[in-house]
Amino acid sequence: MSMLDKVDATTNLSKNNEVQLLVFQTQDALNAPYYAINVFKTREVVESKNHYLTQLPSSHPLLEGTITLRNMQIPVLNLSAWVGSALTKEQLLKSNILICDFNGITIGLRIMSAYRVLKRNWNEMHAPDSYSVGQGGGVVVNDTRLEDGTLCLILDYEKLLADVIPQAMVDVNEGAAALHELSIPKKLLQGTILIAEDSKTAQHYMSAIFKNASLDFKIFNNGKLLLDYIHNKENSSDIPVIITDIEMPELSGFTVIKNLRDNQKTKDIPIIVNSSMTGETNAREAISLGADGFIEKTKSKDIIPLIVKVMASHEQ
Repeated sequence: MSMLDKVDATTNLSKNNEVQLLVFQTQDALNAPYYAINVFKTREVVESKNHYLTQLPSSHPLLEGTITLRNMQIPVLNLSAWVGSALTKEQLLKSNILICDFNGITIGLRIMSAYRVLKRNWNEMHAPDSYSVGQGGGVVVNDTRLEDGTLCLILDYEKLLADVIPQAMVDVNEGAAALHELSIPKKLLQGTILIAEDSKTAQHYMSAIFKNASLDFKIFNNGKLLLDYIHNKENSSDIPVIITDIEMPELSGFTVIKNLRDNQKTKDIPIIVNSSMTGETNAREAISLGADGFIEKTKSKDIIPLIVKVMASHEQ
C-alpha cells in the first residue's frame, strides 16, 4: 500500500519518543470512529475481494477463516465485529484486510479502509481507564487526536488475539516445570520486580507467571509511572530487575531504558524488554540503549530463566 511505503522505517524512536500510527476505519458510515495501530506491526493492506476466504470449522466466531497470501495461510479476524460495527455483505465486498505481525504471528484484520499515517509523540498518547467499545468488548489502551481534534483509538490487540486465538498467547503453566531445575538468585527471591506494561491482557499473563514462581512484583500502567516510583524511592537495592514494554503512553520503552541507564540509582539494574514488536531491529535498538535482554510476549513463559541469566551476567 502506498501510504505504508512512505513510512520512515529509520525513525529514531529512542531519541524522539515517537510512534507512527496507521489510522483506519472499520466502517464507511458518516462519522465512523477512527482506530490506529503502530505501523511497525503492519505489513500491507489488501482488498478482501481479491482473496478467497477459506472457512474454518469449530472456530471462534470472530475468526472468519484464512486467506492465502504469498504461500502463507493467514487467519483473518473480524475487527469490525469486535468493535461492534458488523459489516453488511455489500460492505464486506468493499472491505480491506490489514496484514499485521503480532509476536511473530501474521494475522489479517478486517477493516473498511486505511486513512493515513500519523506521527505522534508518546506523551500525546493518553491512557484512559480501560473501557469497552462495541459488543465485542474490545479494550482501548490508548487514544490520541487527529489534527482536526477527532478522537482516534488504539485497541488492545493483544486482547483480541487472546480472545480469538488463545493458543497464540502465553501458556503460563508451560514454563513452570523448568523452574524446579532453576537456581533462583537470593536477590530475586527477596526483591520486587518492576514492570512497565500498559496492556491489561499482558499484565494478566505477567502476574500469573510471577505468582506461580512466588516472586514479588509491581506493575505500572506506563513507563512514566515506573520512573516516578523509582525517583521517589530512597534506594533501589531491592529491585533485582526491571521489565518494560516498548509501546506505552507517556514514554516509550526505549525512552524508559535510556532514562534508567542515565540514572545513577538504576544504571546497573538489569533491564529486559518484553514486547509484541518483534524483529531484530527492535531488539538491537533496545540492547544498544542498555537493555540486557529482549523477549517476545508470546514467549513470556521463558522470562524467569532469562532474568536469572541476565542477573548472573551482571554479577560477573
